[in-house]
Amino acid sequence: MNKYTVTNPATGDSGPSFTLATDAEVTEAIGAADRAHSEFSRRTSVAERAALMQRVAHLHTERREHLAELIVREMGKPVAQALGEVDFAADIYSYYATHGEAFLADEPIELLGGEGSAFIRSASLGVLVGIMPWNFPYYQVARFAGPNLVLGNTILLKHASQCPESAAAIEAIFTDAGFPDGAYRNVYASSAQISDIIIPDPRVCGVSLTGSEGAGAAVAEVAGRNLKKVVLELGGSDPFILLSTDNMDEAVDAAVDARLDNSGQSCNAAKRFIVIDGLYDAFLASFTAKITGNVPGDPTSPDTTLGPLSSLGAAEGLEEQLQRAEAQGATVTARGNRMGAFFSPTVLTDVSPQSDAYREEFFGPVAAVYRVANEAEAVQVANDVPYGLGSYLFTTDPEQALRVADQIDAGMVFINGSLLDGAELPFGGVKRSGFGRELGRFGIAEFANKKLIRILR
Repeated sequence: MNKYTVTNPATGDSGPSFTLATDAEVTEAIGAADRAHSEFSRRTSVAERAALMQRVAHLHTERREHLAELIVREMGKPVAQALGEVDFAADIYSYYATHGEAFLADEPIELLGGEGSAFIRSASLGVLVGIMPWNFPYYQVARFAGPNLVLGNTILLKHASQCPESAAAIEAIFTDAGFPDGAYRNVYASSAQISDIIIPDPRVCGVSLTGSEGAGAAVAEVAGRNLKKVVLELGGSDPFILLSTDNMDEAVDAAVDARLDNSGQSCNAAKRFIVIDGLYDAFLASFTAKITGNVPGDPTSPDTTLGPLSSLGAAEGLEEQLQRAEAQGATVTARGNRMGAFFSPTVLTDVSPQSDAYREEFFGPVAAVYRVANEAEAVQVANDVPYGLGSYLFTTDPEQALRVADQIDAGMVFINGSLLDGAELPFGGVKRSGFGRELGRFGIAEFANKKLIRILR
């Protein structure tokens, strides 16, 4: 790869190309970020940085139509969802602008004995590198850059190679908001430059990656050798557990929404639907009818709910997974057609533990539905995957809700609802879904030096 290139997945048309950074340019960017940390971050207050971050939020709102248009073209997100993503990013920046001072306030420690006082003061670490994916080009950057710039860290942002225009637009917003050169720097870097130049550089203090399990393992290995702090948000095969309901239509609507968010290309989308035996047949019939009613369409239309997958390669990969699942015994209960990068919703049943599909992540509009006899079996199936990002639980029994939530191996449990993410809610997983948290008060603490200050007199 010697360029970052835009290829519209809906049409196949090629757009602008951006030249890969040279090694010298990457090194210069690290130097600029380090200088910005010394000359800007250390000499400004949280309140001053928060004011700039509020301007970043306002600029996202002012430019929302243009920003949305870019990612519709880059990765095929339906325009209504693209606008929603820009708005969510603005909310995240505003959230940290508003709450940063409170989150970073000194924390007094009650001494067990002796004179004087002690407290914890949150301080920045320095230069951080963020490696971001294509599926949520603005939201993913916001949840990394927002809290860390308010804290005082500076950012090198390596975006996905298919999102160069939106990457440049984000950098322009930080510049126009008043952040100095180096505080937020977009770098069109290669994976080799990340592992060979950026992470090993002693001026770089931490790494945050959202992406595939393989990418996370590779980055964590390099970071570990260089003793750098890492936050990883990787894949997920989130369960949607239905144990009881007094409104099947609402439960099914929530299930469809949870599966088709971002055309099914979301790490924390529900992908496995685990249904108690007494509700299974009714759920499967209604779910199949409703999810297949979503027909892939032109992502530039405000009426489109399901766009293309991010690339032709992504669609071909998903089709290969589906064919392999069927060959290994799964039943394709409902299947649409694939045309180029457009992939119709598909429903699988009879996925056995011996099938690859039982433990794989399907990154697209493919749903697997499982019948279970009781609560215990539901929990067992939910946990029987290598991932542990999010989960969804539907029940009319409040005691059961908390009992089952305690048993699910995941970083997040959403009860009786879907698409409930918020700027104030911590996001992250366990097992092979990664470690660390973003968003909420925990998101601003991941790359903070929790410095003890002990005063005798």
